[in-house]
Amino acid sequence: MPLVSIVTPSFNQAQYLEQTIRSVLEQEVDALEYFVMDGGSTDGSLEIIRKYADQLAGWVSEKDKGQADAINKGLHRARGEIVAWLNSDDLYRPGVLAEVVRIFGENPQVGLVFGDVFAIDEKGQLINLMRYGRWGLEELMAFNIIGQPAVFMRREVLEQAGLLDISYHCLLDHHLWLRMALLAGMLYVPRPLAAARYHSRAKNLAQPVAFACEAHRIATWMQSHPALGPVFARNEKRIRAGLYRLSAFYLIEGGRSGAALKDYGRGFVAHPPTILRAWRRVLLAVLNLFGLGRLKALYLSLRRRLVRSGFTDFSV
Repeated sequence: MPLVSIVTPSFNQAQYLEQTIRSVLEQEVDALEYFVMDGGSTDGSLEIIRKYADQLAGWVSEKDKGQADAINKGLHRARGEIVAWLNSDDLYRPGVLAEVVRIFGENPQVGLVFGDVFAIDEKGQLINLMRYGRWGLEELMAFNIIGQPAVFMRREVLEQAGLLDISYHCLLDHHLWLRMALLAGMLYVPRPLAAARYHSRAKNLAQPVAFACEAHRIATWMQSHPALGPVFARNEKRIRAGLYRLSAFYLIEGGRSGAALKDYGRGFVAHPPTILRAWRRVLLAVLNLFGLGRLKALYLSLRRRLVRSGFTDFSV
């Protein structure tokens, strides 16, 4: 049975950290090593980590250069054939690691496995189900974002691609997936493998504009990359539309609906089908712009009810 290595970067998330740790340690897998890399928390996280220290392969609590640096510290220690990281507010579903081990064993050509992700709130209540697709390099280049908590990597391919670029703070994972997709195949598992927690301190809610800026930075990087540049040139319209769609998504989260609508417009000019698939988000931007917050609240409430009742086909 191959060894699985999991890394959790942690910083002042004591409210959620124990549940995250337990979701890893309670996996039914024969060979597991688990690292918690804490950035010097002062909120009681250390007491939680020490509680489980004898079940960890290693842990530290020291100042770091951010999330990517903390994850890289753990990945440098990892010995597993299969590796992943799970942020300190996210969760694995029961049995997921055993399933992932089986999938990698049955697909030796695959370097990265990913699945769907539940979105949950501070109390663990279901908000949404984020569904993805059978995507490869070109879909990633068009800024189809996959849910990081449900991504698992073959360490051999990760080492060839290189670890996380610590200059990225928001789309650090997407930048890595692109580099790995150049080297090996990706395999989509069409069911939820993990849960991502959405709360006021989560980066995607606390720093939405920074996500938009990094998306533009990745587009520039792809254009100049020796291997990605030719693919970019062949698919530029679709990639540009995907970039503007993603940028608009985060601008809405940051309260900049006017700027978001401009990006949706630019994306529509580049590749209409990409933007038409995001019509719900376009509608939300319009509601925000005209101050129709009550209608927006009703829409979001209806969406949550539909998700919890089993109708979950919503996209960004």
